[in-house]
Amino acid sequence: MNSKGDMMKKYIVIAAVAMLAACSQQQKAEAPKQAALDSEVAKVSYAIGMDVGKSLKGLGTDIDRAAFTEALNAQLDNADTRLTAEEAGKAKQAFFQKRAAKQAEERKASAAKNKAEGEKFLSENAKKDGVTTTASGLQYEVLKMGDGAKPVATDKVKVHYRGTTLDGTEFDSSYKRGQPISFPLNGVIKGWTEGVQLMPVGSKFKFYIPSNLAYGENGAGATIAPNSTLIFEVELLGIEAEKPVESPAK
Repeated sequence: MNSKGDMMKKYIVIAAVAMLAACSQQQKAEAPKQAALDSEVAKVSYAIGMDVGKSLKGLGTDIDRAAFTEALNAQLDNADTRLTAEEAGKAKQAFFQKRAAKQAEERKASAAKNKAEGEKFLSENAKKDGVTTTASGLQYEVLKMGDGAKPVATDKVKVHYRGTTLDGTEFDSSYKRGQPISFPLNGVIKGWTEGVQLMPVGSKFKFYIPSNLAYGENGAGATIAPNSTLIFEVELLGIEAEKPVESPAK
């Protein structure tokens, strides 16, 4: 009778292979028989396989399932592998170096494309009624003009906002979170620092922010690509006074 350890090995192999990233048609083998997920061991093994498959899919490359399964079984069974640790390390290093170079080229091409698209958009947008362009290249449109005080760069402000890319993809929204945000005005992107200072409290502006006043060549996260021009709707709710520092009791 198989021990629990043997069962774990068996299910890990089945689950991992089943969840691997898609390979070329030539590499695809016959689909493995489904495992019965009727025990704790089976379920955790399947869960591990899901993690392995997701990680491999994230590599963005074909996986030779036969080679992968052979190596996996060898490690689980404490058998000899056909690559030494040094050879395996070199193979992985070469792969990741090649992958990094490819990603760098793709990022460079994306940055150039985004910059050109942003410049074209801003050039056309500047001609629209109601759009004002500042000396820095920031563009804004007044949606609602308030009658309160205007903040300065060193103030802490409270705002509601919504941010999108040029194609309309929303990457952030305090409205969706149902809660405004407060921050020092000199601690955000340049387009915000400049733009919000133009707003009296109670105003709502729409900002068109060129990439050099936003996140530049670095971009931000998975949504804001390098050299992206961004659009923000910002509602200035208030200027928050700094709390006075209390003197120690005498």
